[in-house]
Amino acid sequence: MFKKLLLACIAFILTMGMAFAQVEVNKADQSALDGVKGIGPAISKAIIAERTKGGEFKDWADLQKRVKGIGDKNSAKLSQAGLTVNGQAKPGAPAAAAASAPASAPASAKASAPAASAAASAPKK
Repeated sequence: MFKKLLLACIAFILTMGMAFAQVEVNKADQSALDGVKGIGPAISKAIIAERTKGGEFKDWADLQKRVKGIGDKNSAKLSQAGLTVNGQAKPGAPAAAAASAPASAPASAKASAPAASAAASAPKK
């Protein structure tokens, strides 16, 4: 029983790590592109079709120019969600979610700690 629980925990941790992985637009397949928040099947198909037709994307400006539906604001959001072009995040875009996710976890844990201790110390009826 303990081994199954441990295996399930390890699988969960590995899955969470993959959720914040960087996705390279020039190398990713459709399912990897669909995994980026903000990219659906239509945009992922457009990216792959344009990459097949015109070759790899040189930079973010090239991606924005060649793929309909990816503008300046959208590309900043995609970069923040983990999409990269030639290994680079969009210049001027906020840091990727992977870098900011661990920083927000302790804050929520601190916020829930007083509520949990208050509930534990409440008199029982």
